[in-house]
Amino acid sequence: MSLPIQRRQFLKTLAATSIPAFFASPSWAQKVSANEQITLGCIGLGVHGFGWNMNAFLQIPQARIIAVCDTFADRTERARKKVNETYGNEDCKAHEDFREILARDDIDGVVISTPDHWHVLMSVLAARAGKQVFCEKPTLNIEQGQILIKEIEKAGVVYQGGIEDRHVQQYHRLSEIVRNGGIGKLKRIQVLLPKGENFAYEEEAPIPEGFNYDMWLGPAPKTPYTPTKTGNQQWRNIWDYSGGKLTDWGAHLLDTAQVAMFQEHGFPLEVDGKGVFPEHAMSTTATEYRIRYRYANDVEMIVKSGGTGIRFEGTDGWVQCPSWRNKLEASAPDILAATYSEQDTKMWTRPPSEHQDFINGILKGTTPVYTPTDIHHLSTAMHLGNISMRLDRKIKWDGVKQQVIGDDEANTYLSCPIRKPWSFDA
Repeated sequence: MSLPIQRRQFLKTLAATSIPAFFASPSWAQKVSANEQITLGCIGLGVHGFGWNMNAFLQIPQARIIAVCDTFADRTERARKKVNETYGNEDCKAHEDFREILARDDIDGVVISTPDHWHVLMSVLAARAGKQVFCEKPTLNIEQGQILIKEIEKAGVVYQGGIEDRHVQQYHRLSEIVRNGGIGKLKRIQVLLPKGENFAYEEEAPIPEGFNYDMWLGPAPKTPYTPTKTGNQQWRNIWDYSGGKLTDWGAHLLDTAQVAMFQEHGFPLEVDGKGVFPEHAMSTTATEYRIRYRYANDVEMIVKSGGTGIRFEGTDGWVQCPSWRNKLEASAPDILAATYSEQDTKMWTRPPSEHQDFINGILKGTTPVYTPTDIHHLSTAMHLGNISMRLDRKIKWDGVKQQVIGDDEANTYLSCPIRKPWSFDA
């Protein structure tokens, strides 16, 4: 499987353009009554928040962005200008503190595109404020996934996880083929994810004007400011904020893997991971890795660094997407040519974009494809891989009790402290 152009560069390109070419241009002449428009506040306006999520919602007539917020003042101002230019007015307001958005009665929902350590806490605070929630993946740890499910259910709001793969044709089609027996009985899945990044140790530096570093840290431990970790998504390679490439890219391809084997609401039984970790560097997550998962259906999944592909192997052949959004390949042409009727297929209809799916969930009362339960089950598989690698041993997971079996040390990694004054306490 060859390594394609990195998805991160793809998103940077989007952020540099005014309107992504693949989004259908909206017809602003199309009249949508006020009570059919969902007013949104966008929180987190980096590469993904601005270039993917905000731009996508700008193209949906039933959505209306009226507030933006980021810990970087220049990002907030750039977003405010873009929104107002798109709508041709001055209605969008910039906020420095996301809690100001949650306090606004005229905002229906929030779009959270922050670093991972903020995802669940911010989602919970938004839900408690009565806001509908669109939030990027993944959770920071397994306990936070449990909290997310409980709090969203309690609040009764719509929640959509920000992952696009269930509406991307290649990955939906892979799942459809495998779920419908197109390669016989599934035996093995191979997943390639990019290698982790190792960036050098940095000395403490002055906090730039216009950057609220303490708010950026939020519930994470208080640490000295260094420019690289906050400025270009290198935070993904630090445990305090994320889980490395396994929880970044893995959120896409491991979801397709679990869906294809009917385990989107299941858990792996065993996880055995080996990783290479940086020394004397800012990065703390694995740069190279190989993880073996075993599920209740006896399917083995091997996840290793070195690409962006996924391959399914069964008793009657194989099918794969060799790299990110690439053309599908199979051991025989009839595997890809097979069709499944709407009445007989074991795969759901491919949904619209995750953004439109969120808006539909609010307006039509439909269930978005990525619920808190979906995000928790997906994130759990990834977190278990990281726990196994950090401990350098096989672990066994009890999905009912939500704990590692017979391993007290491993269970200490299921949660993490929250820096005061932030808290999940109501």
